[in-house]
Amino acid sequence: MASSEPQPKPAKPHVLLIPYPAQGHVNPFLKLAKALHARGFHVTFVHTEYNHGRLLRARGAAAFDAGDEGFRFETIPDGLPLSDLDATQDIWALCKATRRTGPAAVRGLVERLNRAGDAPPVSCVVADGAMGYVVHVAKEMGLPAYLFFTPSGCGFLAYLNFDQLVKRGYVPLKDESCFTNGYLDTPVDWIAGMLPGARLRDLPTFIRTTDPDDTMLTINIKQCELDSPAADGILLNTFDDLERRALGAIRARLPNTFTVGPLGPEVAPPSYLPSLTSSLWRGDDRCVAWLDGHAEAAGSVVYVNFGSITVVTGEQMDEFAWGLAAAGSPFLWVVRPDMVRDGGGWALPEGFAEAVAGRGLTVGWCDQEAVLEHPATGGFLSHCGWNSTLESLRAGVPLLCWPFFSEQFHHRKGTPFCCQIANVEGSQPTPDGHHVASRACMLRTGEGLPKRRALTVRAGRWAPRLQGPRPSPLLHGA
Repeated sequence: MASSEPQPKPAKPHVLLIPYPAQGHVNPFLKLAKALHARGFHVTFVHTEYNHGRLLRARGAAAFDAGDEGFRFETIPDGLPLSDLDATQDIWALCKATRRTGPAAVRGLVERLNRAGDAPPVSCVVADGAMGYVVHVAKEMGLPAYLFFTPSGCGFLAYLNFDQLVKRGYVPLKDESCFTNGYLDTPVDWIAGMLPGARLRDLPTFIRTTDPDDTMLTINIKQCELDSPAADGILLNTFDDLERRALGAIRARLPNTFTVGPLGPEVAPPSYLPSLTSSLWRGDDRCVAWLDGHAEAAGSVVYVNFGSITVVTGEQMDEFAWGLAAAGSPFLWVVRPDMVRDGGGWALPEGFAEAVAGRGLTVGWCDQEAVLEHPATGGFLSHCGWNSTLESLRAGVPLLCWPFFSEQFHHRKGTPFCCQIANVEGSQPTPDGHHVASRACMLRTGEGLPKRRALTVRAGRWAPRLQGPRPSPLLHGA
């Protein structure tokens, strides 16, 4: 006879999420965390102590108050000297430090959470692909572990072939002349799943080294050759219709690869746990009101933002400034406080404010998704980071591209609604203001209008594919 005693409810699954501590990684991780929490997971989100301090200064204590005991934040050290700067840390130093000090920090955190007894024991770990060492810690502790790679599928596929690039003698480069003598135009058509016509220069820029022991080259190889095969699954912020060719090649090597993207409002709406935001800079509250003032001319505003890591010279900024001035379009330009690291920093050129009076707004940071979704926004001058690419695609906004590093050169080539700023074949070249102006004019009127319409139509065709529900074993099987 069955017992009539009430059965205890099973404990919620408790997922520990550990992003790489850079803005472009934290953003999709927080969206994933909200999506999992909405589907019944107890969530612990891990910031580094440095980023925790930045968030606290930018957003206040509310940035860590979900109003729900099932969503909490913890911190671990990043292994770098303590600092209270509001700036992106050096990527190379950060990768080395986290891989050196991270395993002990993560192990200690899991042990402390399980001892506390005020939440279900940790039952699963999702770590950033750039924090792949976490997989081995989790396995030693008997925990399932997934790696969430925040780049595109094509970008991840390229990283999966770094080891072969070394073994076949393509990398490291023989000497400095390889940067300028055409060597980077060498085809890599032997990489299954890559875009047709892919060359060395289209691969992530971490291959552009003459040092066989280069930090980013060796760490990326470890992430793909040691960490990824040890994981219980690979998660990617993309979807099959967008990158089917690359995903097929990835799954041939790592069958437990799941797409969980794009992580838009369908899986993590802004109204869900709205106090929890991931921006490490305080956004400027004037942006939406300023865009409202240009709403009558729908699609007239050029939005300019080169992301959270890009660092440029004062000369490059001057060219962009005068290019935007010459284009004649209204523009909203994000200039991060740490974006120009020349001695003495950078200021708007003399006469620029007068030249763009009434049609230009320059801010330190903003809510990018709100800007892209605004009807006044007609184009996005971008570095082509993957988050920005997906967000512009979802909003149906065409891209003008000026890639900086990493996979961004590949995104510029593979995005179906992108037009590049001229002279982007090098690594972060100085733009020509005239080219900036001519490309920006495509988003306004005149000779560029047919091109703008073509790009907008392409973007618009993709937008519904990102806005509908898509099955995912992780997000829809909880």
